[in-house]
Amino acid sequence: MAIFGRLGTLVKANTNNIIDKLEDPEKMLEQGIIDMQKQLREAKQQVAVAIADEKRLRRELEKEKQLAVEWERKAMLAVKAGKDDLAKQALSRKTKHEQTALGYEKQWQGQKAATDKLKSSLNILNERIDDAKRKKNLLIARSKRAEAQQAIADTLDGLNDTSAMDVMKRMEEKIEEKEAEAEAMSELAEVADDSLDAQFRALENVNTDDALADLKAKMGLSSQKDMEPIPDPDEMKELEEIEEELKVEVEQTA
Repeated sequence: MAIFGRLGTLVKANTNNIIDKLEDPEKMLEQGIIDMQKQLREAKQQVAVAIADEKRLRRELEKEKQLAVEWERKAMLAVKAGKDDLAKQALSRKTKHEQTALGYEKQWQGQKAATDKLKSSLNILNERIDDAKRKKNLLIARSKRAEAQQAIADTLDGLNDTSAMDVMKRMEEKIEEKEAEAEAMSELAEVADDSLDAQFRALENVNTDDALADLKAKMGLSSQKDMEPIPDPDEMKELEEIEEELKVEVEQTA
């Protein structure tokens, strides 16, 4: 039996948990007010019935009192007429109406107390409904704020997940690796260009040296003595112009 009791408690707890998740605070508050208003309508109907019963008992009480007074008046008339037997009958009727009036008096007092209690309960329910209406918007705002705080907490909890940060770190490392490779390739390309330029410059120097040697051979100037300049003013002037022209070209290409 204890096992079944524990199982029942567990099922009830799980069911309540599911219900809590399905509950919408705003809808629950609206439904609560609707239920209270329904209770108010039912209470008003009960109060109306109670008031009607109280008034009916009050009318019956007053009626019996009036009848008692009326039979007393008739008994007095019978006494004046010397009819004691008739007076006794009238007084008997008076007594019955007085007793009935006493019964109605008790019922009326009890009904009046019950009616007053129902009216008081009705006023309390009215006040509770008014208070619930005032608090409803506040409670809804608090509920939405709590939901927002929970959403923020869930988001922060997701940001604390190391798997996402690990992915970011791996991507950063790959990008840095590619940047390093690109920089190395750029440096290698610059070194290759410098080496190639040096080779071409060496070839140019070789070619110009060979061309100068061929030119001297053509001119029959094979020795250092033969290379001594001829002191011809016109040729000297032309050489100076050539040097100046070459100098200008070098400056322009620099």
